[in-house]
Amino acid sequence: MGEIADPVQFKEEGNKHFQAGEIDKAIECYTKAIKSCKDKKALAVIYRNRSACFLKKENYNNAVSDASKAIDVDAADIKALYRRCQALEKLGKLDMAFKDVQRCATLEPKNKTFLETLRRLGADIQQKVMIIFVKMFEQLVNCYKTEQHVCWDAGAERIFQNNGVPLLVQLIDTGKPEMILAAIRTLSGMCTGHRARATAIIHTVGISKLCSIMAVDNEEIVLATANLFQCVYDSLSGGDKRNYGKEEALVLDSSKDLKDILLALLEMIASKKVSGHGRDQALNLLTKNVPRKDKKNTDNSKGLFTIDHGLKKILKVCGQVPDLPDQLPLTENTQLIASVLLNKLYDDMRCDPERDHFRDTCDEYIKSKFDPNDMDRNIHAINTLSGILQGPFDVGNVLAGRQGVMEMMVALCGSEREVDQLVAVEALIHASTKTSKASFFISNGVTLLKDMYKKTKNEKIKIRALVGLCKLGSAGGDDYSMRQFAEGSTEKLAKQCRKWLCNPTLDVRTRKWAVEGLAYLTNDADVKDDFVEDEAALRAMFELSKDKTILYAVACTLVNCTNSYDKKEIIPEMVQLAKFSKQHVPEQHPKDKKDFIERRVKRLLKAGVTSALAVMVKADNSILTDQTKEMLARVFLALAEDIKDRGTIVAQGGGRALLPLALEGTDKGKIKASHALAKIAAVSNPEIAFPAERIYEVVRPLVSLLNTERDGLENFEALLGLTNLAALNDKLRVKILKEKALPEIENYMFEEHDQIRQAATECMCNLVCCKEVQDRYLEDGNDKLKLLVLLCGEDDVQLQRAAAGALAMLTAAQKKLAVKITKVTGQWLEIIQRLCIHDNPEIQHRGLVTVFNMLDADEQLAKKLIECELLEILTYVAKLEDNPKKQDAINAARACLSRAMDTGLIKPFSN
Repeated sequence: MGEIADPVQFKEEGNKHFQAGEIDKAIECYTKAIKSCKDKKALAVIYRNRSACFLKKENYNNAVSDASKAIDVDAADIKALYRRCQALEKLGKLDMAFKDVQRCATLEPKNKTFLETLRRLGADIQQKVMIIFVKMFEQLVNCYKTEQHVCWDAGAERIFQNNGVPLLVQLIDTGKPEMILAAIRTLSGMCTGHRARATAIIHTVGISKLCSIMAVDNEEIVLATANLFQCVYDSLSGGDKRNYGKEEALVLDSSKDLKDILLALLEMIASKKVSGHGRDQALNLLTKNVPRKDKKNTDNSKGLFTIDHGLKKILKVCGQVPDLPDQLPLTENTQLIASVLLNKLYDDMRCDPERDHFRDTCDEYIKSKFDPNDMDRNIHAINTLSGILQGPFDVGNVLAGRQGVMEMMVALCGSEREVDQLVAVEALIHASTKTSKASFFISNGVTLLKDMYKKTKNEKIKIRALVGLCKLGSAGGDDYSMRQFAEGSTEKLAKQCRKWLCNPTLDVRTRKWAVEGLAYLTNDADVKDDFVEDEAALRAMFELSKDKTILYAVACTLVNCTNSYDKKEIIPEMVQLAKFSKQHVPEQHPKDKKDFIERRVKRLLKAGVTSALAVMVKADNSILTDQTKEMLARVFLALAEDIKDRGTIVAQGGGRALLPLALEGTDKGKIKASHALAKIAAVSNPEIAFPAERIYEVVRPLVSLLNTERDGLENFEALLGLTNLAALNDKLRVKILKEKALPEIENYMFEEHDQIRQAATECMCNLVCCKEVQDRYLEDGNDKLKLLVLLCGEDDVQLQRAAAGALAMLTAAQKKLAVKITKVTGQWLEIIQRLCIHDNPEIQHRGLVTVFNMLDADEQLAKKLIECELLEILTYVAKLEDNPKKQDAINAARACLSRAMDTGLIKPFSN
């Protein structure tokens, strides 16, 4: 068959290939037809056909191009218009696609395909516009992060004025996660700090709708919604203390809305429709907002309201047994968070009748669950007791002694069901936590635990029974003479715990109990010494610590291994007196002496303890309690004791991890963390230890150590750390002054302790660059400059060096201070002369610089200096041969003489 030259034949051939699904061959034929076709209308048809081919090939740009060429010839070519619409939609150009299908629907108003496409594209465009709308306002409402509050407030107000909240609700109703997130985050920004807008959002969106969003099984959406609830609650209750400019619109009393929010959250925690993440956040919100933040505030009505309307719901969460059917959805953290909430609510009670009501409600709930014919209800009751024992222990301890409770535990221990035994033994463990108070369980539970440990073949039950025995066996703490078990028994228990800890075939929950056991057994020095030698066990524990539910147990274990707990001071006279009166005298285990502790710290560092601690610090506050933070701070301080180890701590992220511990937690914990920071800041390059903006966060914790309540070592190392920071840049020096450290540093310059006085003077030497510090030295009526001059006359070389440096910089910056030196003490000239002939070249140089500044400051003072012995000293030093070690001093002396010659006080001399 010969070559076809006719464009019509090429087109027909292309049509056949298209119908046969041979798209590439069809494109080839249509392309040949286009090259040979001269007729515009025929050409438009060929372009339209090739556009259909490109659509099939998903080459949308070429499809749009060919369809456009056909439309250029005939604007009413409905096939070309629809094909271009399809291609434009695929390219995401929805508005252009919408215009094309709109023209199609105009030409054929009854065509169902065109009408459906028109409706779909219209909805997609509206959605796209809404997303753009949200993103635009997300930027506006986040302006507060950069303190652009006017911009932020104006943007948030524009949303309200333009019917924005209902639009955001529509976005939520799409059900698409990314759109729900965008809308929720925008709402959070809008209501932050604005009572009127928060009220409008609650009433427009609805509390129940927000709860249903927080109930979904999507952690990111749950967290965003919890944040929205917190922003609303802060705005309605006045918890947001920031100043947002103009007074917001008057709003009716918010107490009803706040009460409705609390009731909705309480409903959530006991609802089966709520996901585990949603339940966690509902509990967290209650924990954060219900108990009083300041116990001086006598209003605990929120706590009482929560107990009346929700205590039984919280207890229901504590009693859930995940291994049973028909339980509430939970995460691994849920029941621990519920116990924390119970503890905070109980602590919030102000008087005995309130505490009695709390205890009676718990008692009534547990009793109501006991049923001789329903074992599932019984283990729910015992699991609820476990939850209370992990929270308000005193309440749990009383309830555990109630008639029938111990009998029920015995019955559960003897059950054939694994779940019954697990619940019972865990309750026994929690009841044994405070051995000084759990007398009932110590007398009744030990035998039960021993029997279970010996008889059971189930590893899960065996390990839990062992942990209970570990707790009871550690009742004596680190008192060597109060060992509960026979010699070697605790080591055997610990060895079994380590074995379970390192066994990857056991489930994580069971292995976590091994850590719980070690937390108690490591009170024994033999156990902790063996444990730190087992690097595999250490690493297994560090890996498990990523599961936040055992942070407390890991922290306890590390505190024991590093001996960083508070130790009672043993006074020899008191020991003799106690022995004479036949009282118990605590004894220290030989392996709890300093050299053993240092060796254990080295082993922990080698195993990567710093990295593990850094991960633990990042846990959520509902799990990382203030007590746990304090223990982590204690461990960090013990690790930083040896100056050689501080580089390792910095390299593994210890500096960054310490910052939150120094700013939040118990007072004692913050002090320990601040001291560890001071140790690191004193010897490390702060820019490496605390990169970027973190370096400015270090200042406040260090300044907190500068008070008389802190011990001398804390004062000293804080001053060293501040000295190191002050040497870096003006911004840090200003930050130190803003934290009101200057008066404290000045006070320490009067300190009798030589090292503290030296450290304070060195710090001042680095701060005198600041104008504010110079102004304080210029003020009349104080002895600041006098002290600095007298310190230059001390025998301590380091102290002299720092004081002379400060004096040199002050006199260079302020000529008035150079003159003022002569008025503060009659010894000034003798001290300056001593500096100028000092054996230490650095001190000599600083003294000569001060002399130059005095010569330059005042003509009469310059004349007085030249007329005394100082001229001979300057001449002697200036005539010395050049010497690299003393060159700075020699050059300074020559500069002094040159200055004197320039002012005509002396005549030029030949060398």
